[in-house]
Amino acid sequence: MQNFNKQTDDQLVAAYAKGNNEAFDVLLQRHQSRVFNYIFQIVKDRDLTEDIFQETFVKAITTIRQGRYTETGKFSAWINRIARNLVIDFFRQEKAEAAVSADDENFDVLNRKELSEDTVEDLMIDNQIRADLRRLIKHLPASQRQVLVMRYYRNLSFKEIAEATGVSINTALGRMRYALLNIRRIANENAIALTR
Repeated sequence: MQNFNKQTDDQLVAAYAKGNNEAFDVLLQRHQSRVFNYIFQIVKDRDLTEDIFQETFVKAITTIRQGRYTETGKFSAWINRIARNLVIDFFRQEKAEAAVSADDENFDVLNRKELSEDTVEDLMIDNQIRADLRRLIKHLPASQRQVLVMRYYRNLSFKEIAEATGVSINTALGRMRYALLNIRRIANENAIALTR
């Protein structure tokens, strides 16, 4: 067993890219508090920080596993850039959702879908989507199903999931990623629409 604590970030990334999950656990431990604090200083909301933090490391995992990580600088700068971009994306999306033009005379501020009640048809479609999703979740391997249920139905953070299941955060993140990929694949193979 290698002592990953003495290795550089780039050595750890290379080891993780070859399939050694322990290497990523060391990277996560090495950078998690700084990345978390960086995000929190900007968004000033603990729950939102937790979500963006988790998304940051999911994106890092995906990029490294796909062989798209390039050693153009420090890992710490790279992971911070991912976090910064996700924060920017969040604020852009929030701004776009809040943007309403007062110049358009024909635009009725109160006549917006999100302010209206769903029609009976909308409710029926939503119920069908939920039923289809429950069926798809049953087809997942037990470990993926467990993480997905804990995250989306019990609203646990990946740290809480890792502690409850006795695995690393990296493993919990990986299981979630594969669960989502498998649900999309099964839905596509069976022509099941998961959106209205």
